[in-house]
Order: sequence, then C-alpha cells, then structure tokens
Amino acid sequence: MPTSSTLNKTLTGIRGLDEITYGGLPQGRCSLLAGGPGCGKTVLALQILVNGAKQGEPGIFVAFEEDARRIVINAATFGWDLPDLQNKELFFLDGKPRAEDLWSGDFELTGLLAMLKAKADQIGAKRIVFDSIDVLLSLLDNPKAERRELFRLNDWLVSNAMTGIVTCKNNDSGLSGLDYKDFMQYMVDCVIDLSHEMDDRVAHRSLRVVKYRGSGFYSGEVTLLLGDHGAEIIAFPESSQDQIASNVRISSGVPRLDSMLGGGYYKGSAVLLSGAPGTSKSSLCGMFILAACQRGERCLYVSFDESVSEIVRNLKSISINLAPYVDSGLLHVESIRSSLAGTEEQVGNLRKMIESYKPECFVIDPLSAIVHSEGDSRRRMPEKILTLTKASGITLLCTSLLGNGGDSLNEETGIQISAVADTWIHISYSILGGERNRALSIIKSRGSEHSNQVRELVIDKLGITLSDVYQADGEVLMGTARWQKEQDELATEQLMLANVEYKRRVIELAQDEVNAQVEILQVNLAVKQKELELLMATEATRLYHHGLNREELWNKRSGDDINAISLDTVNNA
Repeated sequence: MPTSSTLNKTLTGIRGLDEITYGGLPQGRCSLLAGGPGCGKTVLALQILVNGAKQGEPGIFVAFEEDARRIVINAATFGWDLPDLQNKELFFLDGKPRAEDLWSGDFELTGLLAMLKAKADQIGAKRIVFDSIDVLLSLLDNPKAERRELFRLNDWLVSNAMTGIVTCKNNDSGLSGLDYKDFMQYMVDCVIDLSHEMDDRVAHRSLRVVKYRGSGFYSGEVTLLLGDHGAEIIAFPESSQDQIASNVRISSGVPRLDSMLGGGYYKGSAVLLSGAPGTSKSSLCGMFILAACQRGERCLYVSFDESVSEIVRNLKSISINLAPYVDSGLLHVESIRSSLAGTEEQVGNLRKMIESYKPECFVIDPLSAIVHSEGDSRRRMPEKILTLTKASGITLLCTSLLGNGGDSLNEETGIQISAVADTWIHISYSILGGERNRALSIIKSRGSEHSNQVRELVIDKLGITLSDVYQADGEVLMGTARWQKEQDELATEQLMLANVEYKRRVIELAQDEVNAQVEILQVNLAVKQKELELLMATEATRLYHHGLNREELWNKRSGDDINAISLDTVNNA
C-alpha cells in the first residue's frame, strides 16, 4: 500500500478505508463525508471516533440532527461499548438548535466552538465529528452566513490541530441556497462521497474518495457494508501477483478426472465447473470436499439458496457422507440467500468466513448466483475472490451456471471467472434416444497436460465415475445407447471367440486322432520289429542245429573222422 512521507495521517481503524486512503485521514485537518440519507455517514464518522478513543485518542461527537442520546442507543447494536467510553474518552454534545433561538437574530458558531475548545482541552481530544452540519446551517436561510460559519469551523479545526470530520447531505431537497457538498469539497482536505442505491432490487451502499490533498488514494468506487460490528469497506485496490505457485497436486475426488488432469488440481489454484442446472456440478464439489476431509484438510462449503441439511442429505444419496466432518468441525457448510445482498456485500461475507474458518479448500456453489449487476462489478468480482484465496494458498472450486441455458456449443459462463481460473471444466447435456446424459470435458488447465477427450459423467448411488464415450458412424453415443452398442459388440466378440474356440477344439481333436494313429502305427512297427528280431533269432538257431545234425549224419553214414571234415564245409552248409 503506498504511503505518504510528508503528510501525517490518522488511522480510522475501519477495514478497507485505511487501505484506499493509503493510511487514513489527514491528521489535524478536516475531512468531509457527504451523501444522501441512509448511506452510512453517521455510522462511519462515529466508528472512526470510537476506534480513535480505544487507541488513546479521545474524541468529541457533535450531533446537529439527531439527539446524542439516541445515537448512543442506536450504536449499541454494534458492540462498541459507548457507555463505558462516554465522558472519559468520548464526549457527546447535542448541538441541535431550538427553533426559538434561530428566530431571535443572527446565529453563529462562536459560542459552540468556544465550549468545544474547553471540553477538548479537558479530555485531551484529538478527533472531533460535526454530524449533519447542513441541518444547522440551513436554518440560517442566508447563503453568506452559511459560508461564513463554514469558514469559521474550518479555521477553528486548523488552529486547534484536531482531526475533524464533517458530515453533510447532498442538497437534493433544494431547501438551502447553498450546496454544502459542492462548497465544502473545496475547503476541506479530504472528500469522501457516499451513496445508497438500489441495484436489481438489492440495496447497495458505496463509497469513493473524491479528493485528498497531499496524498495519493484509490479513486475507484468501493462497497460500504453496515454489519453487526459497524462499517466495513470491501476494497481490493491492489492485488499482489507474486504469490508462489505450488507444484503439489490434490485429488478432485474422482480418480478418472485426476488422471485426465495429469494428477489432480494444483494446490492453491482456482477451478471452475460450468454447466447447466442438473449437470452434477454440486456432486463434483461434494466429491472434492470429501476427498479433502479424508486428507484431514479444513474445508469451507458455501452454498447459495440451498440449506445445509439439503446439501448433506442430497450428497449422502450418492455415498458422499459429509455429516461426520461437519460434526467434527473439519468442514463448515454455510448457506446464504443470494438475494439478500449485492455482489460486493457477498464478497465481503466470503472474506469474513475465510478469515474465521481458515480453510485449505473452499467451495462456492454457485458463484454466478451472487452476480446481480453488469459492468465493472461482474468483471472485477472474480479478481476479488481470487485475491482472497490465492494470497492464503486456498484451493478454490466454484461452479457457474451457463448464461445460455447449457448449450453445449456455447461455453460462455456469464461471469468472467473463466478468464482467471486456472482450471476450467465444462459439463454439458447430450440428448439422444429419449435420454439426457452428461458429458465432461476439460477446457483448460494451466501448467499441466490434460486430456482433450470427452468423458461421460455417470452418477449413481455409489458416486461419480467417468466413462469413455462411444463414437459410431460419426455419432457420439452415451447412456443406454452406448451400453446397447457395447453389449452388441460384446455379443459379437463372444460369438467370434466361441467360433474360434470351436475350431480350436476341432483341430485339437484331429490332432489327437492323428497322434493316436501315429501311436498305433508306432506300436505296430515295434511289434513288427520284435517279430523280425524273433524270426532272425529263430532262423539262426535253426541253422545252428541244422549244422549239428548234418555233422552227426555224416558221422553215422561214412564213419569218417570228424576231424577230416572241413570247417568250411560245415559253415557253408
């Protein structure tokens, strides 16, 4: 945040206001809060006074329109403990003039300022508020006298070195000849313009620093919230772009989606789920939160226009049981009515919840529900959300309804977060054969390879799965058409396998028959070989005995000496 090295400033203690003024209001000088009725001028001025008193700077509040006692009573709802500060660090003066005093002659602030000087010296006041100074001066009915008293007031503040805050209304009624806002903005050192308007039937308070002598400031319009603890400024004048990018991956809760993303979401990144109503965006959020809780990470789930009990019940129907984590405090589920506040106010509420619960994973479902206007608010809202999460390393998952009713050919989200999201996942419908099926695709995922294929998102009582789509004859089939086609292909494949098995068995049977015949022939061959061997052995035996018989026969017939018989003769025989 830029600061001034020459101008002393006083911190207001109001979140956002010190940021856009680069350090607070000019110390020892006068600042103007101008705006119409109900824009928060009195609350803002009183809160600056209270915060100063709590930090050791006593102050004085001068009320010209409303009784000081009523102001103290009304401020009790903010928890500022004014009765304890009153008459010690704070002094309230009812400066509302009586009508009979004004009719008696000219009126001037000299006596009032002298009394305030004495009181300031008594309590050591450093800050003073003149609330609704226009109410007092308009009763003079003299533009010259009004200017004179305004200069008198400014000179008094400068001479007493008090940090002054003057509030006044715009001259919309025309009751006075002097427009105090136009006149005083040249006299004072800091001018803050407040407004209270209706935007799409939603009340919207805004604030803008118009002028700041001697200092830079954020000149854009910011939102002013009046909450339980007073005023708060929703401002993000400067967002750092130097956050360290994490390389850690965390699961989306759907294994197939993690694979398509190259390992899951990057920790601390922003993820957008876009699609028409009923495309299971909330179910994917539930899967992500369940996976984060199972890892032991603190989670925040913010839903717009759906109650907490409905969220838990609906997700449980598909086996996403978040109740144990809600009961343990690991998960906080918040339901907010989107129509109760404007876009900027909702961003402020989200910031408070982030600071309160300090989540590691954050779901907004749907983010598009809180965009009530066009133009700058719609364009800057995503940047403000990312400023909240990226600075703290929070993984953000948000959903957005399509602005065109879910036309799968047009993926415009209707809000500009698609331009700044790190990962964008689109879910569309496909109607074929009397069925409505869901198709998921990844439009972009910065810093990682990701699948360009379309997957069918199937949701049942067991959760969410992603299936391959079937493309046949140039047409993508999903649902029962895909299932029927897969069954037909399975039946055809099974029939082909059966035919192959039949032929295999026939061939194996033929092989077995041939092998059996071979075995029989081998047995027959062995038998024949044995028969041959036996025949040859028998023939050899016969010849042997035949030789012996002939020798004996020769001996019996001739009586020759056996030794005279030639061995060759016997062998030849």
